[in-house]
Amino acid sequence: MMRVLITGANGFVGKNVSVRLTEREDVEVVSFTRDHAIEELPKLIKDVNFIFHLAGVNRPDNDNEFKLGNTDLTTALCVAIEASGRTIPVIYSSSIQAELGNPYGESKLAAEQALLDFSERAGNPVYISRLPNVFGKWCKPNYNSAVATFCYNIAHDLPVQINDPSAVIRLVYVDDVVNRFISIMEGAITKEAYCDVDPIYEITVGDLVEKINTFKLSRENLITERVGTGLDRALHSTYLSYLPPADFSYALTKHGDERGVFVEMLKTKDSGQFSYFTAHPGITRGGHYHHTKTEKFLVIKGEALFKFRNIISDEFYELKTSGDNPTVVETVPGWTHDITNIGCDEMLVMLWANEIFDRDFPDTYAKPL
Repeated sequence: MMRVLITGANGFVGKNVSVRLTEREDVEVVSFTRDHAIEELPKLIKDVNFIFHLAGVNRPDNDNEFKLGNTDLTTALCVAIEASGRTIPVIYSSSIQAELGNPYGESKLAAEQALLDFSERAGNPVYISRLPNVFGKWCKPNYNSAVATFCYNIAHDLPVQINDPSAVIRLVYVDDVVNRFISIMEGAITKEAYCDVDPIYEITVGDLVEKINTFKLSRENLITERVGTGLDRALHSTYLSYLPPADFSYALTKHGDERGVFVEMLKTKDSGQFSYFTAHPGITRGGHYHHTKTEKFLVIKGEALFKFRNIISDEFYELKTSGDNPTVVETVPGWTHDITNIGCDEMLVMLWANEIFDRDFPDTYAKPL
């Protein structure tokens, strides 16, 4: 069992690291928070095998607190480790502002130097990561994170203030930070001192706000962005994390007639849309063909008869499927097709089409079988 100390365990990055580590059975987490005194550090580091030094001050009431919360705390940690007579690797979350001449950056730079001096003096491994703007779930909004503030305000229908939409900000996602830091704990790198976290994203403030607004708008137009990878994935997840519980769900439009109902659920810009429909016993839907549009049908509940006829050769084909035997049935261009509920109960069918329905160019031509 590995014991790790997390300073700043109740902070944004600290919470994410702590949760990830407590999910493991081979790690025991020891926390250092604002409720602890610096004098407690020697006791807390007893028997720990690794230290995530994530505590720090970035929005104090006066500049003197930068030194107390960043430099002095780090120095005290080094003293405690050295006094223990043990070697305990430390990873420190510094900031790219350490390269700047402001009070915050100077305090982070001094903290880095304290760690480097300690490492050289005692041979204790230290790893320093100069992070840009970190974003993700549990980051405090309307504090010092533009992403957190924009996500929170937009999710709560509050105004956002943009001073310079063309300003470029550099971002790193908290999950990538956590993954990198844990990999260092596990010995992924042996070279000490400075280590990077990838990927780092660059985006203008204007584009950032526009992206977040599209996430909100997707509940109205049902069009989702490409949220499966990269920055869009991370931003989308972050935006959703700021939704109040009352907004965890949203209603869809249900179109109904004597045949059943039809509901569109999700649309994509380049990979079609998802929907579902129902049909009462004996009801037939379809009776049309497409030139280019394709579809996939999956009967979720009930029994279905699919019929196809080639509009040129008149070749005919039919097949039966049911919810008990999940089967995808594809519509093929140039074949008119329909689906009939041949069961005794309501039929429920999931439908994917390769393109968003366009009322002006539906590519759908009636031709009953």
